[in-house]
Amino acid sequence: MGQRSRPWLPRAETVSPSCDYGRVSSVLIHYQRPDSDYDGWGVHAWEGTLAKPDWDKPLTPSSFDDFGAVFEIPVRDDAIGLRYVLHRGAEKDLPDDQRLDLSAAREIWLLAGTTAPVKPELGSLGPEIDPARSLAVFVDRTTIALPGWIVDRAETFHLGDHPLTPRPGGLFQAQSRRFPHLRAYKAFSVREMGDAALSDLLRDRLLVTGRDTGGERTVLTGVQIPGVLDDLYADAADAYLGLVIDDDRYRLSVWAPTARTVELELFRTPSDEPKLLPMERDALTGVWTIPLKPKWMGRYYRYRVEVWHPAAQRVITTSVTDPYSLALATDSTHSLLVDLDDPELAPPGWAAAPKPPAVAPARMQISEVSIRDFSIFDHSLPPAERGTYAAFTRPGSASMRHLSSLAEAGLTHVHLLPAFDFASVPDRRSDQLTPACDLAGFPPDSHEQQRAVTEIADRDGFNWGYDPWHWTTPEGSYAVDPAGPSRIIEFRQMVAALNEAGLRVVMDVVYNHTMADGTGRFSVLDRLVPGYYHRQLADGSTAESTCCPNTAPEHMMMSKLVVDSVVTWARQYRIDGFRFDLMGHHPRANILEVRVNLDHLTRAVEGVEGKEIYLYGEGWNFGEVADDARFAQATQINMAGTGIGTFNDRLRDAARGGGAFGDPTVPGFATGLGSLTPLIVHDQIKVGLAGGLAAYRFVNHLGAEQSGAQVDYNGAPSGYATAPGETVNYVDAHDNEILYDAMAYKLPITTPPLDRARLQVLALALVVLSQGAGFVALGSERLRSKSLDRNSFDSGDWFNQIRWDPALGNGFGLGLPVAAQNEEHWPLARPLLADPALVPPADVIELTAERYRELLRIRRSSPVFGLPTADEVQRRVTFPLGGPGETPGVIVMCLDGTGLDPRFSQIVVVFNATAAETVQTVPGLPAGVRLHPELTTSADPLLQAATAAGGDLTVPARSVAVYVVDAS
Repeated sequence: MGQRSRPWLPRAETVSPSCDYGRVSSVLIHYQRPDSDYDGWGVHAWEGTLAKPDWDKPLTPSSFDDFGAVFEIPVRDDAIGLRYVLHRGAEKDLPDDQRLDLSAAREIWLLAGTTAPVKPELGSLGPEIDPARSLAVFVDRTTIALPGWIVDRAETFHLGDHPLTPRPGGLFQAQSRRFPHLRAYKAFSVREMGDAALSDLLRDRLLVTGRDTGGERTVLTGVQIPGVLDDLYADAADAYLGLVIDDDRYRLSVWAPTARTVELELFRTPSDEPKLLPMERDALTGVWTIPLKPKWMGRYYRYRVEVWHPAAQRVITTSVTDPYSLALATDSTHSLLVDLDDPELAPPGWAAAPKPPAVAPARMQISEVSIRDFSIFDHSLPPAERGTYAAFTRPGSASMRHLSSLAEAGLTHVHLLPAFDFASVPDRRSDQLTPACDLAGFPPDSHEQQRAVTEIADRDGFNWGYDPWHWTTPEGSYAVDPAGPSRIIEFRQMVAALNEAGLRVVMDVVYNHTMADGTGRFSVLDRLVPGYYHRQLADGSTAESTCCPNTAPEHMMMSKLVVDSVVTWARQYRIDGFRFDLMGHHPRANILEVRVNLDHLTRAVEGVEGKEIYLYGEGWNFGEVADDARFAQATQINMAGTGIGTFNDRLRDAARGGGAFGDPTVPGFATGLGSLTPLIVHDQIKVGLAGGLAAYRFVNHLGAEQSGAQVDYNGAPSGYATAPGETVNYVDAHDNEILYDAMAYKLPITTPPLDRARLQVLALALVVLSQGAGFVALGSERLRSKSLDRNSFDSGDWFNQIRWDPALGNGFGLGLPVAAQNEEHWPLARPLLADPALVPPADVIELTAERYRELLRIRRSSPVFGLPTADEVQRRVTFPLGGPGETPGVIVMCLDGTGLDPRFSQIVVVFNATAAETVQTVPGLPAGVRLHPELTTSADPLLQAATAAGGDLTVPARSVAVYVVDAS
C-alpha cells in the first residue's frame, strides 16, 4: 500500500455487531486497485438493494479517498446482507460473488483481486463460509448433495449434529434423473431418521459444516430443502387446500410443513383487530387445518406463521394471505371466505348460460387484448366502466361493436392478458395516479409524454399484469367495485357477455414467477414455506431468468398449485383456454398434468366440458432450465405430439424480419423485403402456412424435397409440431413492437398509408389463412400503434389505449416511447414519429379492419383452412411453384377441398409482397377459377384488378388474393 494512509482504521472502530442499522440507508464499499486504475469499474449489487440491478449498468464510484474508489449502495432498511461483484464489463475482480453480512457491518475496505477484506471481522463472507447461502441440497431423506469445490475444502461434514458419510458412487440413478443439474455433485448419506425427527429437523435452521483435518471449520452453508420436503410429505399431493367444503362442513387448510406454528387470523372487516385461532398440523402431510363455522363465511382472514426464514436468517412471525385465496379485500390485504358455488355470486342466468360451439384448435382464430386497453379510451362507455370487466357487457359500445363484428366474421376466441390478482396496480380508481400534464399538448416526437408516464408508472392504473400475487382471484383494478366478492360477479358477467357475443375466452396465466420472494409484502408462497416454491440456483438464491423470482413447478406442491388454480378457473369461471406465460419454464409433465385434470371435467358433473379447453403457451428455451437442464421442459419441440400449442416464432420472424430483439429496421417478407426476399424465407413461411409441421414435405427453394424439420431457423428446425393444432401462428402480440410499429421501422418513410395498410393485411393474412391456430393482437386489424414502444408493459394508458374513433388516429405519434425500454432506438424513432404522414387517415383504418374481416370470412368459408391432422395437411396443402424459379416475394399456396368442402374443390391463395403486380401461372388449375366471393366486392378497390385467366392469376401489388374453383 506504499505511503497511503489507512483511513479505514478509525472508522472501523465504530462498527459493532450489536449496532442498530435499521435507519441506515446505504452501504459503503472502499475499493483499491493497483496504479489507481478505476476506469470502467463498478459494483453489481443485489439481495439487499432497493431495486434490481442491471449488469450492464453497474454502480459507479460516488467519490474517491486516500484508499481508492468509494461506492455508495442504497439498501433496504430490513436487509440482512448485500451480495456484490466488482467488475468492468465481463471482467470480474473475483470469480465468485462476495457477500457483506449487514448485521456486522455496512462499510468495508477491499483490495483488488483479494478475497479477504482488509478488516475480515467486518463480515464480508466468501461463498464457502456464508450461512446465508445454501450450497448444500437435501435431495431426499437419505442424501445431501454438495458441489465438488466445497467438498475439496473440508475433510468431514455434518448436517447440524448429524455426521454425513461420503457416497463414492455419487447420486443414485433415480436421484440423478430427478435432479439432472446435480449429477456432478458429490453425494453424502444422511443417517436414517424417523419421520418425526426429520420433520423437527426441517423446522429449524439447517446448516452443513465442514472441518479440515485439524478440526477448523472451513465450510459453513445453508441447505436447500425442496427435495426432502417432497420426499417426506408426498401425501400432501392429494390434500385439499384453501377453503374446503364437504357436506356443509367448512375448513381452511394451508401447506406449511416447516412452520413452527400457524394460527388463523379472522377479521370482520379488514380494519378490525383479528381473532386468533390455532390451527392443527397433520404430521403426514404438513398441512395445517382449522374447522370453520358457517357464520364466518364472508369474513376476512390471514395466516399467522412462525417459521425459520433464510431471507431473515432468524425465526420470524409473519401474517400472510392464502395462496389459494378465492376472493380478496381491496388491494389484496386480506383473503376473503367465499363459496364460489353460492348462487349470490353468480350473475343472472349463469348456471344455464350457453357457450359458443366448441372449436378445434386448428380452426381457432384468437384476438389478444388487455382488459384495460380494450375500453379505457372508449368514450361510448360510462367513465367508471372504462378499462373494466363491465365494458364487455355493453354490446352497444364502440369497443364491443367492433369485437362482435370480428366474431360474426369468424373470430373464435378472445385472449385476455392476465386477469388474476396482480401486484402492480392499486385496486381503487381513486388511488390510481394520472399524468399531471396534458400529454396531447406535446409534439409527437417529444420525450415529455414518456417522462410524465414514467413518473407515475408505479401508481397509475396500467400494467400488463405479469406480476402475480394471488393466482385464483380476479384482479381488483379491473372491477368497478374491487371490494369483497363483487369482482367475482363482474368477471363472470364478462365471460357470459363474451360468450353471448359468440366468443370463447382464453385467460393468460403466469405461474412461472411471482412478484416477490423473501419476506416482503408481495411475497406469499415464500413466507409460508421459505425456500420451497421458488427455483434456487447453486448458491440458494432465487433464479430470476424470467426477470422476476422464478417459481419451481418441478416441485410437487408448486405443480399442484398450478393444476388446482387452472381447474378452478375452468370450473368456476368457465374459461375456455389457457395461455401459459413462459411455458418452457414449466416441466412438460406439469402442463400434461393440467391437461389430464381438465379432461376429467364434464358438463354433466362440473358444468364444463374440459376436453374442449385449449392449452397453449410460450415454449421458449432459455434460463437455468434451458436444454432440459433440470427437467423435460414444456418447449416447442418437447410439446410436439401432446395437442398443446406453442407460439410459432419461425413464421413471425420470416414475416416481420429480424427477431424479437436487436435491430428493429430489418425487414421481412411482409414488411418491405418484397422482390428482394431470399427464397429460404419462402421456405420458412411455407412451413408456417402448413401448420409448423415437422414432417410436412414440400419442394424447397433449391428444388429438392424437404421436410419442415429440415428447414433451418437459426440452427433449429422451422417445423416442429406433430399436428397443426399444436402451432399458434402470429405476427404480433402484446410484447415487442406491435405490427404497425414494426412496419414503421422497416418500411421506407415515404411509403403511402394505403400501401402500409395493404402490407399489414398481407402479414395478417399469413396468420388467418395458415393451418393451425391464428393469433392477432387486437387493434392490429385497425393499424393500432403504441408510438413505437417495444415493451409497453408499464407505459400507461397513453401508449397502450386502443383508439376506437379512427378520427383520433391509431396511437402513432404520441411521443417517444418510454426510455427504459426504448431509448437506444430514439434516434430512429424521432423522425418517424414527427412525420404526420405516418398517422393513417380514418378511411384507411376502416379499410384495414374490413379487409381483416374479409380474411376471417374466407377462412370460415372452407374447412381446408384449419385441417385437423398432419396427414390431411400433407394431402391437401401444396406450393406448386416452389423451387429456384419461384418469384421472390410471391408465394402461391393451393388447397385441395375435394371430398371435404362441398362448396369449393380448390382454393388458391397468392401472397404478393412485392411493389408490382404479379402474374403467377399455376399448372393444372381446372377451368372456372374465379376470385373468392368475399373479394369480389372487397373493401380495397385495388383487388378489382385481381383476375384469373385459366392458370394465370393476376394479383395487385402488396396484396393477398384468394381464388376458388367451385365443387362439381
